[in-house]
Amino acid sequence: MKANQSNLFEAVCIIAANDSPSDTAFSRNKGRSRQEDRTVEVFPVGDALVETEWQPFIKTIIRVTRRTLLHSAAIGLWDQRGEVAYYVSSAAGFPATDWAAVIRGHLGIENRNHYVRDVSCDEDKSRIRDNPGIMARARSFALNIMRKNGVTNVAQALWNSALSLDYILAYKAI
Repeated sequence: MKANQSNLFEAVCIIAANDSPSDTAFSRNKGRSRQEDRTVEVFPVGDALVETEWQPFIKTIIRVTRRTLLHSAAIGLWDQRGEVAYYVSSAAGFPATDWAAVIRGHLGIENRNHYVRDVSCDEDKSRIRDNPGIMARARSFALNIMRKNGVTNVAQALWNSALSLDYILAYKAI
């Protein structure tokens, strides 16, 4: 949830600040000179949004607090950063561990799809202004074919495909 819905965002922040979470989950990930602590808190909305247009749609508020320590090899010190993110859902009754898994899974979509489109396919640099959706669909089609054929390095596959038509024709999904 972002602050572009300012009234809803403010209401969500107030509910999370004033109420106690119904469930909490904590996780710690370590690796590559980095440690990330995540706290997931679940707040049932109940009647808290009764006066708003969102009341029939939002049943649960999820607050994720991330605290990350990054080790700098150059200076040997740890740098700390943190953020708080809010999520809302029309579903209710799930434990915090389930919400944590769903949120992490959504970040996986961001990494597997949007990042690949931006970096490997240069979608953000595209100069196509008339009907850009057609090229977006063509990119999706190409990425789906590559993924169906077990491609894990999209940039390398694009390079190989540009060098040899036989490489493209060897895909099973064509």
